[in-house]
Amino acid sequence: MKHLRTVVSPANLVTLARLLLAPVLFVFVLANEDRDGVTWGGFVLGVVLASTDYFDGILARRRGSVSRWGAFLDPLADKVVVIGVAVCLAMVERYGWVPVVLLAVREGVITLYRLWFARRGLAVPARRSAKWKTIVQGTALLLAVLPPLRDADFVVQASLWLAVAFTLVTGAQYLLDGSRATSTTGAKAD
Repeated sequence: MKHLRTVVSPANLVTLARLLLAPVLFVFVLANEDRDGVTWGGFVLGVVLASTDYFDGILARRRGSVSRWGAFLDPLADKVVVIGVAVCLAMVERYGWVPVVLLAVREGVITLYRLWFARRGLAVPARRSAKWKTIVQGTALLLAVLPPLRDADFVVQASLWLAVAFTLVTGAQYLLDGSRATSTTGAKAD
């Protein structure tokens, strides 16, 4: 019963809601009137989903419900949203495919890396730099769908490449030192 409570904790329910709403965001990006991914609906929903990423962490820490399940589910939800929206933006030619593939490959490798440790009963905690990476990625995605920036290609592309840089650097950090920072709870081991 205790295991079920950690799976169905308020923080994990918020994270699951983010996963369930991700396809709605994808539709906003793909099906907007101008077929360019720029949409107020997508921007607003993107802000809502980004805020759930912030609040699920607060809920988990305040309620003492940080768990291996949450430590895995939260980054997975981030990856689904980020990669899904980035692919949608590439499909409507707002983003190029090269940076999107770089983002997707890094996120896939780190997900497999986390799964490898999870199968051994360990969780790889999120690094502070990875939290910043998620913020930079989210900002890049929000700028890409923001209607006032429809013609601001330099800003959109610069923010995307900044996100790619953060993504690759934090991926390298995980691979270099993540195995030393594993625990059964997702908290950083000393």
